Amino acid sequence: MAKYDKADIERRMKGAVESLKGDLSGLRTGRANVSLLDPVVCEVYGAMMPLNQVATVSAPEPRMLSVQVWDKSNLTAVEKGIAKANLGLNPMIDGQTLRLPLPDLTQERRKELAKLAGEYGEKAKIAIRNVRRDGMEALKDDEKKKDISEDERKRSEDDVQKLTDSHVVEIDTVVAAKVKEILSQ
Repeated sequence: MAKYDKADIERRMKGAVESLKGDLSGLRTGRANVSLLDPVVCEVYGAMMPLNQVATVSAPEPRMLSVQVWDKSNLTAVEKGIAKANLGLNPMIDGQTLRLPLPDLTQERRKELAKLAGEYGEKAKIAIRNVRRDGMEALKDDEKKKDISEDERKRSEDDVQKLTDSHVVEIDTVVAAKVKEILSQ
């Protein structure tokens, strides 16, 4: 087992929170957001490529996304990639640009998205708890090896628990803000 490293525990917990923020940014809130198209991949040049490697995505209006395809021959591949991503968007071709008007979200869809945001939050909390468990196990191993005293272990366990609690509160705050954003539009 690895030796206890508070900085590593904190880094891993911060990573779980950042991952959650990335997941939540992909949830649609009724406003155009370029990260909405992050999961889109297109089959171009015989390979699957992320949309951001074949086109520029922008949000020129609050309810419209614009996808400027760099190579006109990839236009239909990009259109198919957006359709396959199942985002509920219908691209309109305008020259070398795809325009994606965002339809209004129904109340039912808003509730589904809010529930999904909660699920993302729960996954992040599980990741935080796993990091806490790893830290606690490392502390117990260090004590068994006589690298630290029982008092040091207990103090460090308190530190790990405080880190865990603060990151769980941060997760709850981030998820609550996203749910409010989803439901209030």
